Amino acid sequence: MTLEEKKVPYKLHLINTDDKPQWFLEVNPEGKVPVIKFDDKWIADSDVIVGIVEEKYPDPSLSPPSEVSSVGSKLFPSFVKFLKSKDPTDGTEEVLLNELKALDEHLKAKGPYVNGENICAVDLSLAPKLYHLDVCLGHFKGWTIPESLTHVHNYMKLLFSRESFEKTKGAKEYVIAGWAPKVNA
Repeated sequence: MTLEEKKVPYKLHLINTDDKPQWFLEVNPEGKVPVIKFDDKWIADSDVIVGIVEEKYPDPSLSPPSEVSSVGSKLFPSFVKFLKSKDPTDGTEEVLLNELKALDEHLKAKGPYVNGENICAVDLSLAPKLYHLDVCLGHFKGWTIPESLTHVHNYMKLLFSRESFEKTKGAKEYVIAGWAPKVNA
């Protein structure tokens, strides 16, 4: 999404993480995705990639102010724990709900994006995470974000309607297939 938002041309290679091609493992022995190649060097880790893209292509700036840089940072780990949980009484659903409520309150006070009117790297990081949350919890648990969290719902609609998201989102069936082994483990 960052490359799309900044209008930086790129070539995309989709990797089957269950059957990684040899060339990919040669340039990226850990086999992690995403990776990006800059100046003949392969770099993994989304946050590192976004930082390098921001440095190399500063306009438009997507750097978040420090006061919003950690908004939603506990949402994805909370989602993963709830998704993988086999015990409905273990509190993982409540933890996730609290994280979603905190995001809702932030968006209510500061929205429509995490940094107000301007989209930033935090939003671009949260968009695919919220998409995976929405797709997977609905599919695997029959769970949806409560309608009372109107600011989160509006935020997701706003993010998911961006051209950068539309061009980069994974198909729902691939998202589900990617999570299935972790959920069914």
